[in-house]
Amino acid sequence: MQKKIIKFTIFILIIFLMGVFFIGLSKDTFYSTKDLVGKKITGIELITFNDEKIFTEIDIKKNKFILINFWASWCGPCKIEHPILLKLQEEKNLRLLGVNFKDKKENALLFLKNLGNPYNNLFYDKIGKSAVNFGIYGIPESVLLNKDLIVIKKFIGPLSNSDFEYIKGVIKR
Repeated sequence: MQKKIIKFTIFILIIFLMGVFFIGLSKDTFYSTKDLVGKKITGIELITFNDEKIFTEIDIKKNKFILINFWASWCGPCKIEHPILLKLQEEKNLRLLGVNFKDKKENALLFLKNLGNPYNNLFYDKIGKSAVNFGIYGIPESVLLNKDLIVIKKFIGPLSNSDFEYIKGVIKR
């Protein structure tokens, strides 16, 4: 009798594990953030780079358009997009927020000293917690918001000249 219980338990355990395995295989594992476009970002809490104060939705809403750029000094593509950010800095209807992602502060400051600081406000995301709220899963990534904090567009990878033209077109409206 005891052998039958052990065999039955092993059989049930194997069926259970196979079920978990097949459910895991059928699940879509591709992470997409395209659903963010048109949605409002809420619960924003960015930590300022130097004095570690909290910057919230109320602070961000003071601007007509906001581009939040996630970057790091160790990121090669971030250096590629940097001239685009410097050009965007000149746009009057746009506020640039830079979120330094999982970086050493001294390296980030050296990066900005050498290449120029395009950001109106600079923030620090030491462990990547802020990035999660914006659907960021790699850097560089940027999110263009309107004053109502609605996502207009999310840019994955370094900003290009066509992205620059797109952003200019949106903020001139």
